[in-house]
Parts: sequence; structure tokens; C-alpha cells
Amino acid sequence: MKALDELTFDNRFARLGDAFSTHVLPEPLDAPRLVVASNAAMALLDLDPAVAETPVFAELFGGHKLWAEAEPRAMVYSGHQFGGYTPQLGDGRGLLLGEVYNAAGEHWDLHLKGAGMTPYSRMGDGRAVLRSSIREFLASEALHALGIPSSRALCVIGSDTPVWREKQERGAMVLRMAPSHIRFGHFEYFYYTKKPEQQALLAEHILNLHYPECREQPEPYLAMFREIVERNAELIAKWQAYGFCHGVMNTDNMSILGITFDFGPFAFLDDFDAHFICNHSDHEGRYSFSNQVPIGQWNLSALAQALTPFISVDALKEALGLYLPLYQANYLDLMRRRLGLTTAEDDDQQLVERLLKLMQNSGVDYTLFFRRLGDESAALAVARLRDDFVDMAGFDAWAELYKARVERDGDYSQEQRRERMHAVNPLYILRNYLAQNAISAAESGDYSEVRRLHEVLSKPFEEQSGMEQYAQRPPDWGKHLEISCSS
Repeated sequence: MKALDELTFDNRFARLGDAFSTHVLPEPLDAPRLVVASNAAMALLDLDPAVAETPVFAELFGGHKLWAEAEPRAMVYSGHQFGGYTPQLGDGRGLLLGEVYNAAGEHWDLHLKGAGMTPYSRMGDGRAVLRSSIREFLASEALHALGIPSSRALCVIGSDTPVWREKQERGAMVLRMAPSHIRFGHFEYFYYTKKPEQQALLAEHILNLHYPECREQPEPYLAMFREIVERNAELIAKWQAYGFCHGVMNTDNMSILGITFDFGPFAFLDDFDAHFICNHSDHEGRYSFSNQVPIGQWNLSALAQALTPFISVDALKEALGLYLPLYQANYLDLMRRRLGLTTAEDDDQQLVERLLKLMQNSGVDYTLFFRRLGDESAALAVARLRDDFVDMAGFDAWAELYKARVERDGDYSQEQRRERMHAVNPLYILRNYLAQNAISAAESGDYSEVRRLHEVLSKPFEEQSGMEQYAQRPPDWGKHLEISCSS
């Protein structure tokens, strides 16, 4: 294991030059202190977890100190925000401190969010507040634990720095990690500013570092785009299967690697609602839960447009045509597994859709339904779950179809069924009210609940003794929390 001063930097993105990013130093936080750290994320850097409790840790990730080898840069990009194109965005409150590689040869961006003003801050102060930093930390690590591709979060550093939003709050920084923070908006920026040389340099950078296998194809850029389409189809299938709402799927928030990042007003579904809108600024419901699938395709189309200097329109259209079939195949496979099915039948899609419609009309808890469905045999489970549904006759009809489907699926013991279903159906998810409880305590100076919740969510599929309160349905107040982009 390494100490903090033993990290090995290789700042590959910084070497692309000033057309891609601007050198900016982080603005230090007042009285920086550790709120929470992820041992799992620290392991990706080969760091000894004990270093998180040292003063220098908070100083490094609170903007007071910097490695000599770090080259903090604010990235420039653009993007479509709520469907409208914004010519220049960029890291308005974030900095890419540098890239570190571990003993396994993996490279990780160290990206500090809340690091102060940059040339891309526009009217903002460049700061992040404690509540949004905690939410991003918890979501990053929780999604990873669920098996959903995501950026990672190393730590949250709190402070005494005052930050004004709707009221005065305290500033914080979150250190997030990913193999790359390049987004669709990077390509859009160079496309719409008519800088094909830089755009080609960016494409070569991504090909060489993240999609080297595409070099072996007759058209490497097309192969890369096809891979991006496939990864995003798989990612959004996992969002939908596990009830995750991103909330702000602008093209500048879409990763070129097909991972979840740029957490703002996200939420996991409590009661199933296909029309759920988690961002209270999304008045038209553009980024509602059910719209995430078509918006994913819309965003890929925007990326395709930016790639037209290098790839023919017909080839781009053909690659885009892969998105929906791949999404549907991945989603249906996940939902079969959540239902405890190991084989495929033609009517499985209809079985899933009928269930979700019943859940929608009855306000059934999305996570707990699937978890409880695996607790017992299919017959006993549906008998116990029946009372959760208003349309009992409709659920009874579905239950008969489901029991018959399970019977046809194969001959296996209830213990095998339970083990298989519990391995894909979490008991614990990051519900908004749980995050809010942890945030409220942290804002009063008590970080224990943030740390406890992080620990619980790091093992979402395992029943944890004494943690029953984290697996309950939310209270009424917890179902109606409004989450904004204001961080």
C-alpha cells in the first residue's frame, strides 16, 4: 500500500494542451476536515486507508496542498442542455488535478469538484456545498456496488467556508475518479467551433487510451462510436432495471466511456412510477424516468452529429440503430434475472410490462417488491405480496402467469432461487430520505451517519445485522423531497 506522497502521476489529458483545458489552481477551503472516505476507491490508487485520517489528506483534497507532479486543469467543453445547445461550458467548479496510475497499470483521473472559480464558471462561484458533495459521494459508490458503471468517489472534505445558495451553507469538495472525464460535449465543442484538428486529436487520444481494440477495425472512429453506443445502451438498461433516475441527462453529462457521472438531482425510485421526475427544475419532464431511454438515443445522435467530419452519415445511422435493440436485450435480461428466471421465453417482455403497470397503479415499492419476491417460493412470495396491490384481481392473474413461468424455467431448490435472486435484487438502495438524514446530521457536524450509510450501501445485496431501518419504505415526507441542480 502507498502513502499519499507515493502516487505516480501521468497527466495525459494535460499534455493535449491549452486548447483542451486551462491551468487553474484550487482555491483552499477554510478549516478542511474529512467527512467520509471510501476504502474501496482508495484501493484503486493503492492507498493505505489509514492515510484518510491524517491532516495532510484533508489539506490535499481541500485545496491547501498539491503534489509537485499534479497539473490541475479545468476542461473546456460544450453541450446540449435540456435540448438547447450551449456553445461553451467546461469545468466551472471542478479541476482535473492529474492522472494517477496504480500497480495494475490502471489510470485514474483525480477530479476535484468544488475547487473554486475557473474561466468556465460563468456566473457561479466555483464552489460545491456539503449536501451535494455527500450525495455525489454516496451515489457514486452505491451505483458501483450495484454493478452499475459509475465514476467513483474517494472522499468528501468539509469546511467552514461560507457558500451562498438559497441560504448560507458550508463549502465542501468531493474527489471523484474515473478512467476519463471526457464527455460527449467535448466533441461537440470542437465540432461547433470548427476546429477539426483538435477534434481529431481528441479522438486519437480516446482511441489510444480507452478503445485501443478499435484500432484493429477498418474504420477505427466508427468502431469507437459503435462501442460508445453499446456501452450507453447497457448503462441505461441498468439504470432502468434498478430504478435509477439521473435527472439531468445533458450531453455534457454523458461519459464517452458509458459510465454514470455528474450527479445532480438524481434519485432512486421508491414507489414505482415510470413518469417520475427527480429534478424539480425539469418542468417539462424531459429527463423523467421513462424518458431516459429515448434521451440516451437523442444524446448519442448529438454525438454522432459531432462526428460527421470523420464518419459517414449512413454509417453513423447504422451504428445508432444498434441502441434500442441492445438496450431492450440488456434490460430484459436484467429483469428476467430480477424475477428469478434463468431461461428466455417470447412472452417475458409482456410479463415484465404487466407487472410494472400493476406496480405503477398501486404505488408498490420497486426495490422491496423484487427483494421479497425471492425470499420464498414463487407461490408463497406472491401470496404475501398480494396485499401491496390495489388491483388484487389483476395481480392474481399476473401471479398465475408468473408461477407457471417459474415452473417452466427449471427444477431448482428454493435455496438456490433465493440465493440467485438476492444476488441481483438489493435490500438497500440510496433513498433520498436516507441521504437527507445523513446530510442533516453532517451539517450539524456529525459525520457518523454519512459513514454508516456508505458502509451499508457498499454491500447492497447482503442482509446486514442491525441495519433493518435502512431497508424500510420511506416515510411520507421522504417520498416528496425536491432535489435541484443547485450545489
